Amino acid sequence: MFDIVLLRTFETVACLSSFTKAGQQLNLTQSAVSAHIRRLEEQAGTALFERSTRTVALTPQGQALLGHARAILRLSEEARTLMRGSSNALHLRIGASDDLTSTWLPAVLRKFQDSRTARTLEVHISNTAVLLDSMDKGELDLIVGCRCRGDQPGMHLWNEPLRWVLGRTPLDAETPIPIAVFPEPCPYRDAALAALAAQNCTWRITSVSPSLGSLTAMAAAGLAVTPLNASSIPASLQSSPGNAQLPPLPDVEFVAHVRPGLPEETMLLTRAVIEWITANRPQVAAPRHLRKT
Repeated sequence: MFDIVLLRTFETVACLSSFTKAGQQLNLTQSAVSAHIRRLEEQAGTALFERSTRTVALTPQGQALLGHARAILRLSEEARTLMRGSSNALHLRIGASDDLTSTWLPAVLRKFQDSRTARTLEVHISNTAVLLDSMDKGELDLIVGCRCRGDQPGMHLWNEPLRWVLGRTPLDAETPIPIAVFPEPCPYRDAALAALAAQNCTWRITSVSPSLGSLTAMAAAGLAVTPLNASSIPASLQSSPGNAQLPPLPDVEFVAHVRPGLPEETMLLTRAVIEWITANRPQVAAPRHLRKT
Protein backbone atom coordinates (compact mmCIF):
# COMPACT_ATOMS: atom_id res chain seq x y z
CA MET A 1 0.00 0.00 0.00
CA PHE A 2 1.43 3.36 -1.02
CA ASP A 3 1.24 6.29 1.40
CA ILE A 4 -1.02 8.96 -0.13
CA VAL A 5 1.10 11.80 1.29
CA LEU A 6 4.13 10.36 -0.48
CA LEU A 7 2.14 9.97 -3.71
CA ARG A 8 1.09 13.62 -3.52
CA THR A 9 4.71 14.70 -3.16
CA PHE A 10 5.76 12.37 -5.99
CA GLU A 11 3.10 13.72 -8.35
CA THR A 12 4.08 17.32 -7.57
CA VAL A 13 7.78 16.67 -8.21
CA ALA A 14 6.92 14.87 -11.46
CA CYS A 15 4.80 17.78 -12.70
CA LEU A 16 7.26 20.51 -11.76
CA SER A 17 10.48 18.55 -12.48
CA SER A 18 11.95 20.10 -9.36
CA PHE A 19 12.27 19.11 -5.70
CA THR A 20 12.63 22.77 -4.73
CA LYS A 21 9.50 23.95 -6.56
CA ALA A 22 7.54 20.99 -5.25
CA GLY A 23 8.53 21.91 -1.71
CA GLN A 24 7.39 25.49 -2.23
CA GLN A 25 4.03 24.36 -3.58
CA LEU A 26 3.49 21.80 -0.81
CA ASN A 27 4.90 24.04 1.93
CA LEU A 28 7.65 21.50 2.65
CA THR A 29 11.41 21.85 2.90
CA GLN A 30 13.49 20.39 0.09
CA SER A 31 14.91 17.81 2.50
CA ALA A 32 11.37 16.74 3.44
CA VAL A 33 10.49 16.34 -0.25
CA SER A 34 13.62 14.25 -0.78
CA ALA A 35 12.75 12.11 2.24
CA HIS A 36 9.22 11.52 0.88
CA ILE A 37 10.59 10.39 -2.47
CA ARG A 38 13.13 8.07 -0.82
CA ARG A 39 10.38 6.47 1.26
CA LEU A 40 8.15 6.03 -1.78
CA GLU A 41 11.02 4.47 -3.73
CA GLU A 42 11.53 2.06 -0.84
CA GLN A 43 7.83 1.15 -0.96
CA ALA A 44 7.97 0.75 -4.75
CA GLY A 45 11.27 -1.15 -4.66
CA THR A 46 12.69 0.90 -7.54
CA ALA A 47 14.07 4.32 -8.45
CA LEU A 48 11.35 6.73 -9.61
CA PHE A 49 13.51 9.67 -10.69
CA GLU A 50 16.76 10.15 -12.52
CA ARG A 51 18.55 13.03 -10.82
CA SER A 52 21.40 15.24 -11.94
CA THR A 53 22.71 18.57 -10.72
CA ARG A 54 20.36 20.40 -13.09
CA THR A 55 17.45 18.13 -13.98
CA VAL A 56 14.92 15.75 -12.45
CA ALA A 57 13.25 13.25 -14.79
CA LEU A 58 11.00 10.24 -14.29
CA THR A 59 12.41 6.77 -14.82
CA PRO A 60 10.26 4.34 -16.84
CA GLN A 61 9.03 2.90 -13.54
CA GLY A 62 8.24 6.42 -12.28
CA GLN A 63 6.31 7.19 -15.44
CA ALA A 64 4.28 4.01 -14.97
CA LEU A 65 3.51 4.91 -11.34
CA LEU A 66 2.49 8.50 -12.15
CA GLY A 67 -0.82 7.55 -13.78
CA HIS A 68 -1.75 5.32 -10.85
CA ALA A 69 -0.74 8.05 -8.37
CA ARG A 70 -3.02 10.58 -10.06
CA ALA A 71 -5.92 8.13 -10.02
CA ILE A 72 -5.40 7.39 -6.31
CA LEU A 73 -5.24 11.11 -5.45
CA ARG A 74 -8.42 11.79 -7.43
CA LEU A 75 -10.24 8.94 -5.68
CA SER A 76 -9.01 10.24 -2.33
CA GLU A 77 -10.48 13.68 -3.02
CA GLU A 78 -13.80 12.16 -4.13
CA ALA A 79 -13.92 9.92 -1.03
CA ARG A 80 -13.33 12.91 1.26
CA THR A 81 -16.14 14.77 -0.47
CA LEU A 82 -18.51 11.81 -0.11
CA MET A 83 -17.71 11.20 3.57
CA ARG A 84 -17.96 14.84 4.62
CA GLY A 85 -21.05 15.56 2.58
CA SER A 86 -22.06 19.17 1.96
CA SER A 87 -21.27 20.48 5.45
CA ASN A 88 -17.68 21.34 4.56
CA ALA A 89 -18.00 23.71 1.61
CA LEU A 90 -14.92 24.69 -0.39
CA HIS A 91 -14.50 27.68 -2.67
CA LEU A 92 -11.72 27.68 -5.29
CA ARG A 93 -10.55 30.90 -6.97
CA ILE A 94 -9.31 30.26 -10.51
CA GLY A 95 -7.53 32.60 -12.91
CA ALA A 96 -7.56 32.07 -16.67
CA SER A 97 -7.04 34.06 -19.85
CA ASP A 98 -9.79 35.37 -22.13
CA ASP A 99 -8.99 32.96 -24.96
CA LEU A 100 -9.92 30.05 -22.67
CA THR A 101 -12.85 31.65 -20.85
CA SER A 102 -14.41 32.92 -24.10
CA THR A 103 -14.43 29.43 -25.60
CA TRP A 104 -14.58 26.00 -23.93
CA LEU A 105 -13.37 26.45 -20.35
CA PRO A 106 -16.61 27.70 -18.68
CA ALA A 107 -18.60 24.65 -19.84
CA VAL A 108 -15.88 22.32 -18.55
CA LEU A 109 -15.79 24.07 -15.17
CA ARG A 110 -19.59 24.00 -14.91
CA LYS A 111 -19.64 20.23 -15.39
CA PHE A 112 -16.95 19.86 -12.73
CA GLN A 113 -18.83 22.02 -10.23
CA ASP A 114 -22.08 20.14 -10.89
CA SER A 115 -20.33 16.87 -10.02
CA ARG A 116 -18.91 18.14 -6.70
CA THR A 117 -21.41 18.89 -3.96
CA ALA A 118 -20.60 22.09 -2.04
CA ARG A 119 -17.58 22.84 -4.23
CA THR A 120 -17.86 26.30 -5.79
CA LEU A 121 -15.58 27.98 -8.32
CA GLU A 122 -14.83 31.66 -8.90
CA VAL A 123 -13.12 32.60 -12.18
CA HIS A 124 -10.94 35.70 -12.70
CA ILE A 125 -10.09 36.65 -16.29
CA SER A 126 -6.90 38.44 -17.30
CA ASN A 127 -3.48 37.71 -18.80
CA THR A 128 -1.23 35.33 -16.93
CA ALA A 129 1.19 38.00 -15.65
CA VAL A 130 -1.64 39.96 -14.00
CA LEU A 131 -3.12 36.77 -12.55
CA LEU A 132 0.24 35.76 -11.08
CA ASP A 133 0.42 39.12 -9.30
CA SER A 134 -3.02 38.40 -7.85
CA MET A 135 -1.87 34.97 -6.72
CA ASP A 136 1.15 36.52 -4.99
CA LYS A 137 -1.32 38.67 -3.02
CA GLY A 138 -3.25 35.53 -1.99
CA GLU A 139 -6.26 36.38 -4.18
CA LEU A 140 -6.15 33.25 -6.39
CA ASP A 141 -5.62 29.55 -5.68
CA LEU A 142 -5.10 28.24 -9.23
CA ILE A 143 -4.15 29.76 -12.58
CA VAL A 144 -4.40 28.05 -15.97
CA GLY A 145 -2.11 29.95 -18.31
CA CYS A 146 0.27 29.47 -21.19
CA ARG A 147 3.81 30.04 -22.38
CA CYS A 148 5.68 29.65 -25.65
CA ARG A 149 9.03 29.03 -24.00
CA GLY A 150 9.88 26.66 -21.17
CA ASP A 151 11.86 29.19 -19.15
CA GLN A 152 8.94 30.21 -16.93
CA PRO A 153 7.47 28.39 -13.91
CA GLY A 154 4.35 26.30 -14.05
CA MET A 155 3.09 22.71 -14.09
CA HIS A 156 2.90 21.39 -17.67
CA LEU A 157 -0.62 20.44 -18.79
CA TRP A 158 -0.66 20.15 -22.60
CA ASN A 159 0.65 21.67 -25.83
CA GLU A 160 -1.32 23.22 -28.69
CA PRO A 161 -0.28 24.62 -32.06
CA LEU A 162 -0.14 28.40 -32.30
CA ARG A 163 -1.66 29.46 -35.61
CA TRP A 164 -2.26 32.55 -37.70
CA VAL A 165 -5.95 33.39 -37.94
CA LEU A 166 -7.27 35.34 -40.91
CA GLY A 167 -10.46 36.15 -42.75
CA ARG A 168 -11.27 35.48 -46.38
CA THR A 169 -9.58 38.66 -47.66
CA PRO A 170 -6.09 37.75 -48.91
CA LEU A 171 -3.10 39.63 -47.53
CA ASP A 172 -1.54 42.31 -49.69
CA ALA A 173 2.00 41.11 -50.37
CA GLU A 174 3.15 44.69 -51.05
CA THR A 175 2.23 46.16 -47.66
CA PRO A 176 3.29 45.39 -44.06
CA ILE A 177 1.40 42.51 -42.46
CA PRO A 178 -1.38 43.90 -40.21
CA ILE A 179 -1.37 42.25 -36.78
CA ALA A 180 -4.03 42.17 -34.05
CA VAL A 181 -2.69 41.06 -30.66
CA PHE A 182 -3.42 40.77 -26.97
CA PRO A 183 -1.76 43.42 -24.72
CA GLU A 184 1.70 42.83 -23.32
CA PRO A 185 2.84 40.66 -21.71
CA CYS A 186 1.47 37.90 -23.94
CA PRO A 187 3.28 34.75 -25.13
CA TYR A 188 1.23 34.62 -28.35
CA ARG A 189 2.24 38.18 -29.20
CA ASP A 190 5.90 37.56 -28.30
CA ALA A 191 6.05 34.38 -30.39
CA ALA A 192 4.39 36.00 -33.40
CA LEU A 193 6.61 39.09 -33.42
CA ALA A 194 9.75 36.97 -32.91
CA ALA A 195 8.75 34.75 -35.87
CA LEU A 196 8.11 37.78 -38.07
CA ALA A 197 11.46 39.31 -37.12
CA ALA A 198 13.31 36.03 -37.78
CA GLN A 199 11.92 35.96 -41.34
CA ASN A 200 12.60 39.69 -41.88
CA CYS A 201 8.88 40.30 -42.46
CA THR A 202 7.51 43.83 -42.36
CA TRP A 203 4.50 44.22 -40.10
CA ARG A 204 2.43 46.74 -38.20
CA ILE A 205 0.15 46.38 -35.18
CA THR A 206 -3.34 47.48 -36.14
CA SER A 207 -5.21 46.45 -32.99
CA VAL A 208 -4.44 45.65 -29.34
CA SER A 209 -7.26 44.17 -27.28
CA PRO A 210 -7.67 41.95 -24.19
CA SER A 211 -10.76 40.44 -25.83
CA LEU A 212 -10.64 37.33 -28.01
CA GLY A 213 -13.83 38.49 -29.71
CA SER A 214 -12.24 41.77 -30.78
CA LEU A 215 -9.19 40.05 -32.25
CA THR A 216 -11.22 37.54 -34.23
CA ALA A 217 -13.56 40.31 -35.45
CA MET A 218 -10.55 42.19 -36.82
CA ALA A 219 -9.43 39.03 -38.61
CA ALA A 220 -12.92 38.31 -39.95
CA ALA A 221 -13.13 41.84 -41.37
CA GLY A 222 -9.83 41.39 -43.18
CA LEU A 223 -8.21 44.18 -41.16
CA ALA A 224 -5.56 42.00 -39.50
CA VAL A 225 -4.21 38.54 -38.82
CA THR A 226 -3.90 37.37 -35.24
CA PRO A 227 -1.91 34.56 -33.56
CA LEU A 228 -4.12 32.25 -31.48
CA ASN A 229 -3.96 28.82 -29.89
CA ALA A 230 -5.76 26.26 -32.05
CA SER A 231 -8.66 25.53 -29.66
CA SER A 232 -9.67 29.22 -29.58
CA ILE A 233 -10.08 29.66 -33.35
CA PRO A 234 -13.70 30.11 -34.51
CA ALA A 235 -14.85 27.68 -37.18
CA SER A 236 -15.84 30.62 -39.40
CA LEU A 237 -12.23 31.76 -39.80
CA GLN A 238 -9.26 30.32 -41.64
CA SER A 239 -6.09 29.28 -39.84
CA SER A 240 -2.56 28.52 -40.92
CA PRO A 241 0.64 27.49 -39.10
CA GLY A 242 2.48 29.59 -41.71
CA ASN A 243 2.66 30.23 -45.43
CA ALA A 244 4.67 32.24 -47.96
CA GLN A 245 3.81 35.51 -46.21
CA LEU A 246 3.39 34.38 -42.61
CA PRO A 247 6.26 32.60 -40.81
CA PRO A 248 5.73 29.33 -38.91
CA LEU A 249 4.71 29.66 -35.27
CA PRO A 250 5.76 27.47 -32.31
CA ASP A 251 3.51 25.40 -30.11
CA VAL A 252 2.05 27.04 -27.05
CA GLU A 253 2.35 25.18 -23.73
CA PHE A 254 -0.48 25.38 -21.23
CA VAL A 255 0.55 25.28 -17.58
CA ALA A 256 -1.02 25.43 -14.13
CA HIS A 257 0.16 27.62 -11.27
CA VAL A 258 -0.93 26.60 -7.77
CA ARG A 259 -0.64 28.94 -4.80
CA PRO A 260 1.91 27.54 -2.31
CA GLY A 261 0.72 26.58 1.16
CA LEU A 262 -2.92 25.74 0.34
CA PRO A 263 -4.79 23.67 2.95
CA GLU A 264 -4.73 19.98 2.15
CA GLU A 265 -8.39 19.72 1.14
CA THR A 266 -8.14 22.80 -1.10
CA MET A 267 -5.01 21.33 -2.68
CA LEU A 268 -6.88 18.10 -3.42
CA LEU A 269 -9.71 20.07 -5.01
CA THR A 270 -7.18 22.07 -7.04
CA ARG A 271 -5.60 18.91 -8.39
CA ALA A 272 -9.00 17.48 -9.25
CA VAL A 273 -9.82 20.64 -11.24
CA ILE A 274 -6.49 20.48 -13.08
CA GLU A 275 -7.05 16.84 -14.05
CA TRP A 276 -10.64 17.55 -15.10
CA ILE A 277 -9.64 20.49 -17.32
CA THR A 278 -6.81 18.52 -18.91
CA ALA A 279 -9.00 15.47 -19.58
CA ASN A 280 -11.94 17.48 -20.98
CA ARG A 281 -10.18 20.09 -23.11
CA PRO A 282 -10.97 20.09 -26.85
CA GLN A 283 -8.83 17.80 -28.96
CA VAL A 284 -7.00 19.82 -31.58
CA ALA A 285 -6.13 18.44 -35.01
CA ALA A 286 -2.54 18.60 -36.22
CA PRO A 287 -1.67 21.84 -38.03
CA ARG A 288 -2.57 22.03 -41.70
CA HIS A 289 -1.38 24.53 -44.28
CA LEU A 290 -4.82 26.10 -44.49
CA ARG A 291 -8.29 25.29 -43.22
CA LYS A 292 -11.42 26.59 -44.96
CA THR A 293 -15.08 26.24 -44.09
